[in-house]
Amino acid sequence: MTSPADPADSYPDDDGTSLLAPGWAGSPVASATGDRAYLRALLDAEAALTRAHAAVGAAPAEAADAVGAAAADPAAFDARSLAERARSGGNPVIPLVADLTAAVGEPYGPYVHRGATSQDVLDTATTLVAARALDLLLPDLTRTERALARLAAEHRDTPMAGRTLTQHAVPTTFGLKAAGWRTLVLDARDRITAVRDTLPVQLGGAAGTLAAFGAYGATDPVALTAAYARELGLRAPLLPWHTLRTPVADLAGCLAFAAGALGKIAADVLTLARTEIGEVAEGCGGGSSAMPHKANPVRSTLIAAAARRAPQLAATLYGSLVAEDERPAGAWHAEWESLRDLLRLTGGAARDAAGLTERLRVRPDVMRAHLGLTRGLIVSERLSAELAPVLGRARVKELLTELARRAYREDRPLGELLADVPELRDSGLDLAALTDPARYTGCAGALTDRALERR
Repeated sequence: MTSPADPADSYPDDDGTSLLAPGWAGSPVASATGDRAYLRALLDAEAALTRAHAAVGAAPAEAADAVGAAAADPAAFDARSLAERARSGGNPVIPLVADLTAAVGEPYGPYVHRGATSQDVLDTATTLVAARALDLLLPDLTRTERALARLAAEHRDTPMAGRTLTQHAVPTTFGLKAAGWRTLVLDARDRITAVRDTLPVQLGGAAGTLAAFGAYGATDPVALTAAYARELGLRAPLLPWHTLRTPVADLAGCLAFAAGALGKIAADVLTLARTEIGEVAEGCGGGSSAMPHKANPVRSTLIAAAARRAPQLAATLYGSLVAEDERPAGAWHAEWESLRDLLRLTGGAARDAAGLTERLRVRPDVMRAHLGLTRGLIVSERLSAELAPVLGRARVKELLTELARRAYREDRPLGELLADVPELRDSGLDLAALTDPARYTGCAGALTDRALERR
């Protein structure tokens, strides 16, 4: 009989793994957003602030060196203790400042966190974490778009059924479908890159006036903000953004869009990979615990799960735009876990999308066979246009309606039935060509080429 686990063992340090989150566990973004990564960013923010003070002459260089040395090793700080003590003040910066100040000691301990408020440091650490996570996410999007470009070029002229409202509509090509997926991925990449390049530091003091920094000796607190941004490789904001949450809203938007863009790919693959369709298959499908014949589309499933959760997380972040006063109660706090979850979900989805698209198996023979499921009726739109000058619009509509019923009832192809129509025998029309789905893909090839020109 096993003894009950120590409650302290029930909460391991967050190192980017989770039994209930296979979609992001082990991904590059997972470790970049864990508690240890956040602690690293908080310490980086504090050390950079002291260096910025030194850069503008408001602190001695020795103080910057001392704080930097004390903040260099996150392992010297107890993340569990910080989390527990954060309850008393509502955020982890307060106990961290106490521990970092003690680690620096005299005479330079008083230069830790000088003039700042907790939100300055936590917001700055959050943008650091986001920047580092996005730098890891973007390469996976690049892998995905390159894999899709190869698929689009290879299958530029591979015909398949275009489906609308779940039903066969008109023919298209798999190349055009893959080119469309790639376009969404490039849209996501561009949005994320734009947000990444504008992530700002936060520095405002207690109420966003920078007053304390002047009181502590900074002759130009605005210059201090610029120095702080340079130290961290982030942007200097026009104004402190304690309750002006554009940076967080921008992150919410680009991440939710990226998750949805990847979710579109997953949704299509999940449909096309069904047993009864089988036009594509994951090259890295998973097995079933009870049914050994199954090769489940696991990558697509995990991406689809992330895409379903992302909008709600983004909604929480957008809701935090409604932040009262100069520092909010609750709105800011609601962002922390939501943003981290959104980064993780999107990062995991990007990791899985790269693997999915690089190994996706396409089955042109199955696609071609499925074009015949409607016995040629998939080109009825074309026939309506091509036969109208010969038979008149009213007669064409009547004829195709009748032949559609016969095609199913008699299990005969539409082209064969059309050949028996007296008015068409001497029309000179090439009925075989007109009823070939592969010859009615419109500008799919040219559109694919056009899409592939985008870099």
